[in-house]
Amino acid sequence: ACTGIENIDEAITLLEQNNWDLVAAINGVIPQENGILQSEYGGETLHGPAYGPTTHSPAASSTPSSSSAFRHVVPSRQIVERQPRMLDFRVEYRDRNVDVVLEDSSTVGDIKHILENELQIPSSKMLLKGWKTGDVDDSTVLKTLHLPKNNSLYVLTPDLPPPSSSHSGALQESLNQNFMLIVTHREVQREYNLNFSGSSTIQEVKRNVYDLTSIPVRHQLWEGWPPSATDDSMTLAVSGLTFPCHRLTVGRRSSPVQTREQSEEQCTDVHMVSDSDGDDFEDATEFGVDDGEMFGVASSALRKSPMMPENAENEGDALLQFTAEFSSRYGDCHPVYFIGSLEAAFQEAFYGKARDRKLLAIYLHHDESVLTNVFCSQMLCAESIVSYLSQNFITWAWDMTKEANRARFLTMCTRHFGSVVAQTIRTQKTDQFPLFLIIMGKRSSNEVLNVIQGNTTVDELMMRLMAAMEIFSAQQQEDIKDEDEREARENVKREQDEAYRISLEADRAKREAQEREMAEQFRLEQIRKEQEEEREAIRLSLEQSLPPEPKEESTESVSKLRIRTPSGEFFERRFLASSKLQVVFDFVASKGYPWEEYKLLGTFPRRDVTQIDPNKSLLEVKLYPQETLFLEAKE
Repeated sequence: ACTGIENIDEAITLLEQNNWDLVAAINGVIPQENGILQSEYGGETLHGPAYGPTTHSPAASSTPSSSSAFRHVVPSRQIVERQPRMLDFRVEYRDRNVDVVLEDSSTVGDIKHILENELQIPSSKMLLKGWKTGDVDDSTVLKTLHLPKNNSLYVLTPDLPPPSSSHSGALQESLNQNFMLIVTHREVQREYNLNFSGSSTIQEVKRNVYDLTSIPVRHQLWEGWPPSATDDSMTLAVSGLTFPCHRLTVGRRSSPVQTREQSEEQCTDVHMVSDSDGDDFEDATEFGVDDGEMFGVASSALRKSPMMPENAENEGDALLQFTAEFSSRYGDCHPVYFIGSLEAAFQEAFYGKARDRKLLAIYLHHDESVLTNVFCSQMLCAESIVSYLSQNFITWAWDMTKEANRARFLTMCTRHFGSVVAQTIRTQKTDQFPLFLIIMGKRSSNEVLNVIQGNTTVDELMMRLMAAMEIFSAQQQEDIKDEDEREARENVKREQDEAYRISLEADRAKREAQEREMAEQFRLEQIRKEQEEEREAIRLSLEQSLPPEPKEESTESVSKLRIRTPSGEFFERRFLASSKLQVVFDFVASKGYPWEEYKLLGTFPRRDVTQIDPNKSLLEVKLYPQETLFLEAKE
């Protein structure tokens, strides 16, 4: 409130620097010439802790008060100037360590000037690294960096050639090597095999172990670090670790209450050097006070298992533990909690058939609320409430006790319900928990019908559930009506689509039949043409193979044949009497009447000439000197 600092980690660091003197810490942050704060009440200067009620004269009380409890004052004889704060720096350069002590009003350039005399290196060639706030320039005032009393830095000189000594070469080789750290988690008896480069720092190792074990860096108790590893900013290459493998053991600090001397002694014995880190902050135990002592609650009551693991990756697994722990605390008669993610609960409650939809009830638990036990045991586990929830609601639960789980739910809440609902839940005080959210799914969004706080009764809870159910039922009837009308329209459309499909199928079948018929006609026409072409070729061949027709003046015996076709036409030709009957057959075939399809009949007597041996002569078959024959198609 006085300084405007919202970063807890930064505030803790400033308090540690000032030995937990609140006024001194505030004086070190607020920019002023004298570093002293004065109370508005009576104009008296505060030289010590200024908390608690302040007495003042009636005359002073009539003076209008400012909006702030403190204000800057003009220097006077009553003001005591602030003592300068000294900062210790250990600067590492290759194989040397240089200790530098400066006032916090000095600049980074002052450190470089001291190092220039000690290391015999021009300050313009130095890169001073290791600042927790990132890179700084030479004009940066140390006071603005909010540094702790003891700091570790290192110097890089990229523009200078590396030393030719064997030690420097070995160090560079170590920085490029990979170290295998076999870390044993003492409480769960589990080993982690971690690979780190030699350039990694001890602090990086501890932060990685925090990700694996959930033990904050501040609370890590280590065994196995070499005696030379005295600073978390030290690289693994120079820490004295065994290459290539080194075994370490980590556990959680067993006793939360320790004096500063005990903590420092323990750090010396087992090397638990831990810098402040924003990810490692935990509230009460950071000050050596147990949660049970802070709130006056028996410590045994706070040691019960959490309802939900912190930073649970899988929401379904977290809900399984929640259900099991809820049953162990309050019995088996409780609402049936949906096991799965919040999105899956939405799908189950809102996105089925309109007749099957239900309201979604979200129960938000908080172990630190004084109302939790009463609400769970007497209201949430009442048979009437359990039965009503089972019939009409999908019940989903979440534990808001841990800050990580709280932040995760608020993120989900913002995504699904909007920032207004998330802000409403965020502003709820601990004693207002547990909360019961009644959610109704709508076409375009999800609506929060009611937020029920823990300070209620069974009857009131039932009435509010029933009121939400009435609103939902009215909406559900509209949804059912809309769904029925939509299904009726879809049925008509499906019937029309089916009739249209059948019509298309009939048209396609008719078209395919016509195409097949045309294809068949085309095929038959092709066959007919081929047959005609074949017949014509045969006819021409036979016509060319016939012997020449003898002349009437021939000296040889000539037989004159007159042949009548089925159409009534006649054609005549002369043949030598000695010619074979086959010649007559070929002649008839050359005229388009092959003997395979037609038979040649004689008149007197009536006979089938095609049945006679074709190798006999015309004279032998008595077709001399002339004869009339008839062509008749065979059956």
